[in-house]
Amino acid sequence: MHRTARASALLITLSSALALALPAPAGAEDTEPAVVLNGAFASPAVPDGRAWAYLAIDGWDGPGLASAGRAGHPRGYQAAFLAAPDSPRPLGTRLRAVRAGATVTLAWDDNPDTCAGQGVPRRTYTVSVAGDANPPGAFATNDPNGRANWFLGRTYSFTAAEDSPRVTFSFDAANASPGCQPFLTNVTARQTAPPPGGTDPCAGDAAGTSACASLGTAKEQIAACPPTGRDCVAGVAGDGKQTTDGIAGQSGAVQDFADLPRDQDPASAAAGLCPLSNALTDGVPPEHLVIAPSRWGSC
Repeated sequence: MHRTARASALLITLSSALALALPAPAGAEDTEPAVVLNGAFASPAVPDGRAWAYLAIDGWDGPGLASAGRAGHPRGYQAAFLAAPDSPRPLGTRLRAVRAGATVTLAWDDNPDTCAGQGVPRRTYTVSVAGDANPPGAFATNDPNGRANWFLGRTYSFTAAEDSPRVTFSFDAANASPGCQPFLTNVTARQTAPPPGGTDPCAGDAAGTSACASLGTAKEQIAACPPTGRDCVAGVAGDGKQTTDGIAGQSGAVQDFADLPRDQDPASAAAGLCPLSNALTDGVPPEHLVIAPSRWGSC
């Protein structure tokens, strides 16, 4: 389920009217941290003297990085720029330590970049994650003005449809000047983990199967037993003989192990080994033995 606060519609002129639904903050209840590797895009560092570099981003797929100087983020972060439209490698990562069923609120900062001058429409992009119940989120940067113009604290909330869900940021093909991609940085996430344990095997459509129907009847019969009705419960659930026998077998094995002697007379121990050594050396000529049998001790 895609969890957002009440969504608002933002009408943006992109030569013609384009309506963008901007997911509002929805993560007040998502309080536990979720792992975002290299969320401030500090690794690797853009080489000195360069504004950007097409580098493999640690922990991410994507085209490359902008230097801290080019990004102009108020906290001095480097930034990743979005891939060109229809790129086979959009900017994306997996959120580690997030299990299927967790609710997640992703947060980040965006910037239209200095290459987008005043009068250019806001740069629009999409955030997507797996799961039919998680519609993509549509976002637009602040107005381009030829300078860094960061929006701090975008959010997108979703329910993880898989362990370590993959989040992808895609630059929209409808943007004017599609070669001037916006920047992202300071990506963080918080979550509410799903309840521990597995799913109910008799939930949903499985509830009508013969095994689950029998289980449901047994639950009702046990619930009808009086609090002191041990025989009543045993009549429905059985007397637990298999479990009792298993416990008894384990107890016997433990006792047998405890009764093993831990100390033996050396001569007795050697006597027990002699038949084995004799069997191994019977028929072997003395010249083939490194140590003569006469030097083997009691054997």
